[in-house]
Amino acid sequence: MTYVIKKDACVGCGQCASICPVGAPKLVDGVYVIGEECVNCGLCAENCPVDAIVAE
Repeated sequence: MTYVIKKDACVGCGQCASICPVGAPKLVDGVYVIGEECVNCGLCAENCPVDAIVAE
């Protein structure tokens, strides 16, 4: 399982980046993407106010 951010749903608020213990979410062209350093803890998905982060 990995977490991905749905680009069409992300509003660029930064909540995921502020909660991530390893700094995996990075701002790219106004939306966040999850980098390779992700440890799949799920904190980003739990704290996303628009449910833009899903487990795949």
